Amino acid sequence: MKKEEKQVLVDVLHRRLEQAKASFLVDYQGLNVEAMSRLRGDLRQAGAEFQVVKNRLLKLASQQTDTASIVDSMHGPSAIALTDEDVAGCAKTLVAFAKSFERLKIKRGQISGKVLEAEGIKKLAELPGRDVLLAQALSAMQAVPTSLVRVLNGIIAKLLYALKAIEQQKAQPADAE
Repeated sequence: MKKEEKQVLVDVLHRRLEQAKASFLVDYQGLNVEAMSRLRGDLRQAGAEFQVVKNRLLKLASQQTDTASIVDSMHGPSAIALTDEDVAGCAKTLVAFAKSFERLKIKRGQISGKVLEAEGIKKLAELPGRDVLLAQALSAMQAVPTSLVRVLNGIIAKLLYALKAIEQQKAQPADAE
């Protein structure tokens, strides 16, 4: 690869790393072409991309990006998975694939500059997906106003019962006379 081509690759990768919410560094050594293609497809479905890049070029591209926080793990055969959508979905895909293909080793990752070791990525993969988390948050937000309406409705109902009781009490002495 010529120097100009490498510079173009570094520039393109740098822009992609700036846009990414998260990046995960993996050791892919020992995976065959079929497994790599399957991994790329699985990650694409999860809204992520997977790229094998020379460590030196990846280090250059990651300068002044959040991915610079995991630069010290860029040694040996490395590939990077990037996502700007569902971070948990990307982590789930990598962890599931690593269980199926033991040769894939998750080295490290970062989410918005915060470094995650392999164990942290596995815990992230256990979280529900983005849609489920949004649904849970919406449910919790919806529960508060609903409960407030029930409480206010109960207060009004008790007030009405008290007024009705007072009305009945005042009506009884008038009937008795």
